Amino acid sequence: MASFKELVELMAYMRGPSGCPWDREQTISDFTVHLRNESEEALQAIEKEDYENLREELGDLLLHVLFISRIAEEEGLFTIQDVMDGLKDKIVRRHPHVFGDEKVASSEDVMRQWKRIKEEEKRSG
Repeated sequence: MASFKELVELMAYMRGPSGCPWDREQTISDFTVHLRNESEEALQAIEKEDYENLREELGDLLLHVLFISRIAEEEGLFTIQDVMDGLKDKIVRRHPHVFGDEKVASSEDVMRQWKRIKEEEKRSG
């Protein structure tokens, strides 16, 4: 089984001097179409309940996350570790009923809480 670290290292290699010329030429903005297409393919697999294809499409989305993060790291913007740290913080922050003292009675309460926290985050920038 491939580890996340191995995938990160593989992407660095692919962008390096011994890697793939096409991979080295890509920019972050080149991924707007790729991400849109792969997201649509994943959505279609979900709608069709085609879980074998969904597994593949999720891999493609993860590839793009790794690819974009690698380019961003090369440009001094952020790293994949920054992405993962931000995601962990967001999961904890948006679940105060799990990781804090807030109480919820239903899934609907969870969704209201999630939306409220998300709006607060947008306002605070």
